[in-house]
Amino acid sequence: MLTWLARVRPWLALAAVVLALGTLLPPAGSYARQYAFAGSLQFVIFAVAAPALLVLGAPWRFAGLPRRGQSRGSARLRGPAGRPAQYRRPVAFRPAAVLVTFIALLIAWRLPATVTALARDPGLAVAEMVTLLAAGSGVWLELVKSPPLLPRLSRPQRAAMAALAMWAIWVLAYIIGMSSGTWFAAYSQAAGHGLSAAADEQLAVAIMWAVPALCFPPVIYGMLITWLRDSEDPEEEFRRAGDGDSDNPGLSRWPRAPRGWQSPPA
Repeated sequence: MLTWLARVRPWLALAAVVLALGTLLPPAGSYARQYAFAGSLQFVIFAVAAPALLVLGAPWRFAGLPRRGQSRGSARLRGPAGRPAQYRRPVAFRPAAVLVTFIALLIAWRLPATVTALARDPGLAVAEMVTLLAAGSGVWLELVKSPPLLPRLSRPQRAAMAALAMWAIWVLAYIIGMSSGTWFAAYSQAAGHGLSAAADEQLAVAIMWAVPALCFPPVIYGMLITWLRDSEDPEEEFRRAGDGDSDNPGLSRWPRAPRGWQSPPA
């Protein structure tokens, strides 16, 4: 699996660039200003799909960057001298700031006023792409390995972060779907192109549900399954203790009886 991923990494990074530019430039960019579903597809590609492909592609590995939390000087070290700096974790609030920034940008770019401005000003989509791609890449760097950068969170924390990012988009989709058509008022002209305004809005909401559902659940389930598989089985620990496992001196005998305790007579 890792060998296959290493072979396709350059293509994943290229696919991210092609996907982002393909939805920004005509004809897809023109459709995004005419139809709500095309605008929503552009939004989730900028925020989720393109950042995921970019981070998995890891184009920065060619820049000779040290691993996250590792200085350039320690990157040259080998053996025990390089390990402490190599696996040092930064403070815990930074991933939370990345997630909060990502959610704030999601909300900002899906406000009714912002959606209307995107439908009328084609240049605004460039700012949407840059900000969402940067914020989305920050989130995915906390979720998956992107050599030489490593996630700073444990596997359960990464699963929780992916779930929160996915739910944030789903909540936005739910609010938009319950807005009675006022959210995409700028796209009302779509009814004259063979697609009713109601159908256009329903497709937009469905896309905002579908793309995160394709991208985030594999990370959530993968992190949880790996964490559960790598966790020690407490019952196995007790069985090995009872059998006097010599490879585990700390578990080779039961705890000593408390002082003053006497065994009952036979």
